[in-house]
Amino acid sequence: MNRLAEATSPYLLQHADNPVDWWPWSEEAFAEARRRDVPVIISVGYAACHWCHVMAHESFEDESVAALMNADFVSIKVDREERPDVDAVYMTATQAMTGHGGWPMTVFATPDGTPFFCGTYFPKPNFVRLLQSVTTAWRDQRDDVVHQGAAVVEAIGGAQAVGGPT
Repeated sequence: MNRLAEATSPYLLQHADNPVDWWPWSEEAFAEARRRDVPVIISVGYAACHWCHVMAHESFEDESVAALMNADFVSIKVDREERPDVDAVYMTATQAMTGHGGWPMTVFATPDGTPFFCGTYFPKPNFVRLLQSVTTAWRDQRDDVVHQGAAVVEAIGGAQAVGGPT
């Protein structure tokens, strides 16, 4: 069930009909990830972003990609213009991990919001492989994933720099 139909953001409303079970940025989304014991995908973009639309068309509108996302993740969609605070935190993590930033920003995080893998636009085949790899790592190498997230948090300045919807 996509939860963006009641959003006020034009960007979030553009994703309200996606087959991805999108959540808006909220404590409830992180609570659901904790309940299901799955990682979070935080997808940050904005209405006028070309590559955001490309990734949406290639991946988020695709039933098979949505099925992977819905099965193994809690997916949160964020409008960077509506939530510049969230964008700033995760952009810092993305730049620390990749050496650059941009949108759409794709962040894989623990259920407490700690990022462990970040990037920007991923073409559909790469995104599918990434979803599968993160699912496998979460299941089989959880300690390494959590350690990677802790290292990112330390690198960007401490636990208060990242986290859930506070």
